[in-house]
Amino acid sequence: MPEGDSVWRAANQLHQALAGQKLLASDFRVPRFATLNLAGWTVAEVVPRGKHLLMRVVGPDDKKLTIHSHLKMEGTWQVYPPGGRWRKPGYTARCVLRTAAADAVGFSLGLVEVVATASEDSIVGFLGPDLLGPDWDLDEAERRVRSAPDVPVGVALLDQRNLAGIGNIYRCETCFLSGVHPASPVSAVQDVRTMMTDAKQLLEVNLGPGRRVTILNARGLPVGRMAGRPGYWVYRREHQPCLKCGTPIRRGVLGKLNGDEERDIYFCPHCQPLLARESPPPA
Repeated sequence: MPEGDSVWRAANQLHQALAGQKLLASDFRVPRFATLNLAGWTVAEVVPRGKHLLMRVVGPDDKKLTIHSHLKMEGTWQVYPPGGRWRKPGYTARCVLRTAAADAVGFSLGLVEVVATASEDSIVGFLGPDLLGPDWDLDEAERRVRSAPDVPVGVALLDQRNLAGIGNIYRCETCFLSGVHPASPVSAVQDVRTMMTDAKQLLEVNLGPGRRVTILNARGLPVGRMAGRPGYWVYRREHQPCLKCGTPIRRGVLGKLNGDEERDIYFCPHCQPLLARESPPPA
């Protein structure tokens, strides 16, 4: 699944290329919307909502629709000059939008649909506060996470109904920074707020160009982009030494989330002990 920063950058690129532009042609290569023609409609804005992309368009009659897409595992949006040669196979294109200024093509998108803009809540209303959005609410996010005390904290952080934007990379890295094994139940984690604040900081640091990194210095600036330096504390560093204690990093799997397959987790067995659920106080 994409991380929230990837979706934010995609939305920003699409917005810069398309906002204010009139569509010369649209091509939805999904059966449900194959006959939909948005030529003559104007792109008002492109905004991210967690891991979802919302492209809002306005028709000649002031009707408003939203093109909703989700990248899932392999999806990507790419912007080309008008008529530019695509860098991916044409058969993987799911949505093509053409303007006088640019062509936007969504390849291998996990989801493409078009809904009335007034009905956006029907597709993204279930999401929790967005770590990169104007609706971010730390108190509400903590309330949602703590409402299920028996759920592993690594699962709770990935559940977009609790907070929107964390993917597997930030889940693993945030748990490491807090010294918590991802399989520890929420009830055993004393400071969930710090975990979410760390995740927000890491997401924001990675909104610009350059490779994604999670290793920051004391001033909150990334150092993992330096030549020869690891970009992550634990993610995909199985068998490599922990950057804090030298213990080999381990890989495991953690539960199922909303029907998804089990996800890999990476952790340091020394720095991240598995915490037990707190016992209720005696009556």
